[in-house]
Amino acid sequence: MGDLGVAVVIEDDDDVRNLLDAVLQQAGFEVHSAATGRDGVDVARQQRVNVITLDVGLPDIDGFEVLRRIRQFSDAYVVMLTGRDEELDTITALQGGADDYITKPFRPRELRARITAMMRRPRQGAAGDADVPVLSSGVGGAGGATTVRRGKVLQHNGLALDMETRTVALRGTPLGLTRSEFDLLQELLRGTGAVRTRADLVRVVRGEYYGEDTYISEADERAVEVHIGNLRRKLHEDPADPRWLVTVRGVGYRLAPKRAE
Repeated sequence: MGDLGVAVVIEDDDDVRNLLDAVLQQAGFEVHSAATGRDGVDVARQQRVNVITLDVGLPDIDGFEVLRRIRQFSDAYVVMLTGRDEELDTITALQGGADDYITKPFRPRELRARITAMMRRPRQGAAGDADVPVLSSGVGGAGGATTVRRGKVLQHNGLALDMETRTVALRGTPLGLTRSEFDLLQELLRGTGAVRTRADLVRVVRGEYYGEDTYISEADERAVEVHIGNLRRKLHEDPADPRWLVTVRGVGYRLAPKRAE
């Protein structure tokens, strides 16, 4: 196994597949490849895979169906690759459980940087610290928002996010979040009501690859909106009466005020 674990490349174009193999091997992965969707699902099932690059336009079944099948048994990070720059594809990929979406032709350094950033934010970590209450308050809207910090756990309106184990529970029931969904929720909880612009949240999702001077595209901001929409769906959030995620029209998002339980 490579230093970073196992990567699976699912790509029908020989040249692109070979390029992806080389980029991921240089990054420190043990790489396995497949040229069709069905073979890719089989390879992913056979390996203890950490990262998957997945082409949308495969010759047998499309990448969205491959993603759906992989998500039935694997929590690996998935980066979708496509030659089409269409917003619907981005939305479909992220709603289906992809962690990132890159349009071809892509820059190898960008792909490597994005994957490296994902690996530095694992879905599952070590056990949290002791339950030591620390109260952190902030002002963000009507009534402000208050997030209770217990060690490494952020709590707000029945929601508990453990920053060490990267787990989230709603009134004791675990929620299955993608890496990007977790990172966005953590950022808003830590903000305790302060507004985070869409550009701010793009940088949260992209990690250190997107600096303060990096151009933020409409597609990047739209991807954040999709992630927030997925979060609301998993939280069963009522958009008319939000308990956690408030849209600040034309700007971004903030945490809803604290409520009496």
